[in-house]
Parts: sequence; C-alpha cells; structure tokens
Amino acid sequence: SGLEFVRGLVNGTLPLNTMAETLVYDVIDVVSGRVVVAAKPNGAHLNPSGTVHGGYAATLLDSCMGLAIRSTLDKGFGSTTLEFKISLQRPITPETGLISAEGVVLSRGRRIGTAEGRIMDEQGRLLAHGTTTCLIFES
Repeated sequence: SGLEFVRGLVNGTLPLNTMAETLVYDVIDVVSGRVVVAAKPNGAHLNPSGTVHGGYAATLLDSCMGLAIRSTLDKGFGSTTLEFKISLQRPITPETGLISAEGVVLSRGRRIGTAEGRIMDEQGRLLAHGTTTCLIFES
C-alpha cells in the first residue's frame, strides 16, 4: 500500500529518491494522510542573495504533500502532482538549522487528492506553506 511504501522510506527499508539525496532531506514520520520531512539547509542550497533558494522549500513541500496523499493509496495506485502553490513567509538560511515540512491530506477521491503543507523551524515559526492537487492513477 502507499502507507507501507512511505513507512519503508521512514524506516530505511526503501531508498529515498535521488532528489532527497541531492537536497539532503529525510522522511521522518508517517501516519495515513500525514507525512513529515526534515532537512538542515546548508551553503549548497543558497541563491545569489545568500538565502536558501525558494526551490528548496518548494521541493520539501511538494515531497511531504505528495507523500501524504500517497500514504492513503491502496496497493497498485500512484499519484503525481498536477499543480502546487507555495508562499514563502520567512527567509531560510543555513543558520535557520533543522526545519520540518509537514504535509496533511485535505481531500482524497478516486482520481484527485489535495493536501496542504507547512515548513517550520525548531522554534515553531512558519517559514513557508503551500497546497497541492495530485492526480491518482493505477500504476
């Protein structure tokens, strides 16, 4: 099932995708309809302005929200992002330290799932948030 798949990412019995390896993030928690991804941004993630590139936050949100939807799927089904939107609230820098991105399913039908996500720092400050719509398909 989708939940078993995401549990495999959390406990290390399944490998993370190459994007997770490249950006150095981990899937750390899952229950059906909720996934948490954690990361510690570093100097390799900076944009020319010296803050973490917005695409880093976008990837963390896309990952946690998409996996939250995947965690609700039966065996033999997959999902892919149709669209997502993010809002960056505070700058993220290497000094921000450990951040977590939590994705939670809002609605899941036979063909479409929606989720919301939030990136928080260790002090509980909101750094970014977003929403996604995913297409569900037989795989």
